[in-house]
Order: sequence, then C-alpha cells, then structure tokens
Amino acid sequence: MYRLLIAEDEPKLRTALTEYFQKNGYLVNAASDGTQAIKLIETDEFDLAILDIMMPGADGFQVCKELRRKSDVPVIFLTARTAEEDQLKGFQLDADDYVTKPFSLPVLKARVEALMHRYKGRSTDQVLTAPGIVCDPQARTVVVDGKTVDMPPKVFSLLVFLMENRGRILTREQILDRVWGSDSIIYDRAVDGTIKKLRRLLGDRSGYIHTIIKVGYRFEEDRNDVTERR
Repeated sequence: MYRLLIAEDEPKLRTALTEYFQKNGYLVNAASDGTQAIKLIETDEFDLAILDIMMPGADGFQVCKELRRKSDVPVIFLTARTAEEDQLKGFQLDADDYVTKPFSLPVLKARVEALMHRYKGRSTDQVLTAPGIVCDPQARTVVVDGKTVDMPPKVFSLLVFLMENRGRILTREQILDRVWGSDSIIYDRAVDGTIKKLRRLLGDRSGYIHTIIKVGYRFEEDRNDVTERR
C-alpha cells in the first residue's frame, strides 16, 4: 500500500483529497501548511507527494526542496498559478507534474498512478559504465573518476537514459517523455538546463554528452563528433 503526503492549506480540498485517496487504497498523511509537511518529511517515508504551492509557513517549493534532500519520490504540484515561470521553477526543483486548479480527482488519481508505475518500474540491475564513469541505477549512485558524485533525481535519471542509449541521438521530446513523463507539462528549456547541470557534475567527462544541433543530445565516448557544445 502506497503512502502519500498531501500538503494543502484549504480545509475542504485537503479533506476531499485525503478521503478520496484513502477510499482508493492509499495511506495518507495530510498537512495543513508547509511547516507541518516538512515535519512529516523528517519523520516519515512517502511514495509520492502532492503539494500545494501557496501555503503558510513554507510554500510548496520549499517543501519540495526539503523532500529532495532525502528522497527522489514523485512530486505533483497543485496550484492556481499558470505562469510558465512558476512551472519552470517547480521542475527545476525536480517536481514530476504540475496540476492547476480546479481539477478532477479521478484525473489526479490517474496521474498519481502513472507516476508511481514509472517510479517503481524504472530500476534496473545493470551497472552502466563509460571510461571514468560508473553509474548504478539500482543503488542510484554515480562515481566519476573515482569520486562519488551526488546528483539531483532528474539529473541522475537523465544520465541513466543517455547511457542506456549511448551512440543514439535522443530528441528533447524523447528525453521529456522518459525523464519527466509524457503527461507532464514541461518545456524544452528544462531539458537543456538539466543537461547543463549534468555536464557540470561530470566535470572532465562532460565531453561525452554531445549536442545535436536543433535535434537533441547523444552520449558518446568519442569526442571527435562534429557537434555544438553548449
């Protein structure tokens, strides 16, 4: 049975979400503000978090940041905001989906189930290697030139996807679909920004990631490809 963290300051909506997911077989811990949600994160383990953005005490972005310090479980933001900047900020914090109010409870449940399916099913036992890089998807560890490198969840998932498909050109759309999910509302700029983070963390091995102009990216050990680095 999956455990959900629901953080929503509006009482009626919080109650509706809690009762709906409990009736559908989920264990739910509900928080009335961001501060309470952070306290729950410190003491409990969750399989997915549904976070309102505008909350007293600490907003949803702050709660997501605290959650990401200890876990890479899926995060869905609930908000009345529709500005692209707000959505990009959420995805920069490695959120997985962004749902604007008002919304349908069955549709939200479908999004939760899709994210849980991808999250629980994405592990693999195969250790991925390249000269100077050892990536273990099961343990979620990366060693670069003998040093363990801590990577945010989306950056790590991007590295795994690139290494699993080394030598292949991956379009931004393919990366969005695999790393963020096809039903997520997100923009190409998030892919490019995550690529920059990955290159920075790979250091001297960043040359393995090639930009294919106007198409996407490829992971390739051969540095002599005619590509444009960003």
